[in-house]
Amino acid sequence: MKQLDAFLDSITMYRLLLYYLIGLLGIAVFVALAGFLHYHPLDIIFSSLYLVAVCWITNKLFGYAFNAPTNVESPLITALILALIISPTHSTSGVIFLTAAGGLAIASKYVLAIRDRHLLNPAAAAVVLTAFGAGDAASWWIGAASMLPYVLIGGVLLVRRIRRTQMVLWFISSALVATAAYGLIQGSDVPTLLQRVLLSSSLFFAAFVMLTEPLTSPTTKGKRAWYSVLVGAIFPPQFALFGVHSTPELALLAGNVFSYIVGPRTKTFLRLNTKTPLSHDSIDFAFTPKRPFQYTPGQYMEFTFQHPHTDARGARRYFTLASSPTEPDVHIGIKFYKPSSSFKRELHELTSESRIIAGQLGGDFTLPKDPARKIVFIAGGIGITPFRSMLKYLVDTNEKRDIVLLYAARTPADIVYQDVFDAAAKKLGVRVTYLVDAGNTTPPFRVGRVTPELVRELVPDFADRLFYVSGPHGMVVGASESLKAIGVANRNIKKDFFSGYA
Repeated sequence: MKQLDAFLDSITMYRLLLYYLIGLLGIAVFVALAGFLHYHPLDIIFSSLYLVAVCWITNKLFGYAFNAPTNVESPLITALILALIISPTHSTSGVIFLTAAGGLAIASKYVLAIRDRHLLNPAAAAVVLTAFGAGDAASWWIGAASMLPYVLIGGVLLVRRIRRTQMVLWFISSALVATAAYGLIQGSDVPTLLQRVLLSSSLFFAAFVMLTEPLTSPTTKGKRAWYSVLVGAIFPPQFALFGVHSTPELALLAGNVFSYIVGPRTKTFLRLNTKTPLSHDSIDFAFTPKRPFQYTPGQYMEFTFQHPHTDARGARRYFTLASSPTEPDVHIGIKFYKPSSSFKRELHELTSESRIIAGQLGGDFTLPKDPARKIVFIAGGIGITPFRSMLKYLVDTNEKRDIVLLYAARTPADIVYQDVFDAAAKKLGVRVTYLVDAGNTTPPFRVGRVTPELVRELVPDFADRLFYVSGPHGMVVGASESLKAIGVANRNIKKDFFSGYA
């Protein structure tokens, strides 16, 4: 599993989704050739390529009209989703439907937006508009039983990459329970209904691809659970409101509206203020936001940086905010590896003339609401950034909490943001230990790793504490196993993975 996670983490979720959609369409061509799909293979190819062209051109036109940066992956993903839910065709009426759906999907990103954030899933919005307008509805043909194994295999990998398994399970469970309930109320054959939903419906594709879309789903676990249950409850076609029966796209749009109401919709342009070296391979970037926004220490944002010759890692990244809400600038700490992705290479050369977009504020890796709760922060490498945010906030607000910080790095020179942690130790009494592989062993430095024995020694009251663990996937897993080995309950361990370091 570690090898699988390492492979998945080497690909951005947007690029992985793109590969997944292309793979499904490619497989569909061969399944159709074998006679297991009621569509001509050439129609699948034509519809896909035509939608890609429509969405790409429309995106360019709207980007120019709205003076907004365009992302090459976004229109491609939208086009391929539409190709998998609209019946493949080459007829004149079918081409008109494809044109309308592709154009409306892209237009919705710009027109159906509030403060530069689109409100609705573009593909779902498009097929709803065409259904109520011209009467052309999506068939969701990807839900055919012959495609189910491929939808499941790729979908499970995708969900593992974005760590939204619980979200998908909540949705599927809710949809199945709702289907059974509606069937009982209407006197239908419940086992047959459930079999149909599981084997030949849009359930899994909608769950893996559209339910989890970051821009239109909540960014915290609790709200994601409610969102998933809501969409699942109104997903079955037996659900009707004012005489209109539910469809997958209607259920998703209802969830999008709920997500917008309950979640922060932050999007702003950033201008580089300073670049400060933190170590030989890490830099702190301080940005001035065009539009100030509120956030909680420990939360993350998605950063989009358009640059030429974008590689497979894409033009978007998630970074935890290293800054505190008490600071005027937005800080992110980034470690640069060799070879670096095109995104990081361009970011390394960033100037004040460059423009970065920050959005999708979210995350539950934040301080507990009870200030009396005892805490242990365990960080590895650049995974220290959320703790820098939290401790800087506590220092600036003079809020004392019982905190132990264990920060692991290769050498003392790899310790970053030490000034903030030393200030927290001096002003607030935070107990700080820097764990290194070799070098200075003068307190607060010591040679060692996060082991059960070390935790027992440095945190004798570990049974009474809440543990926060942040860093590379392997480090987070290892530290969590060490904590469980000494009896720390899983509910008392909060984990924040830092994936995709390329």
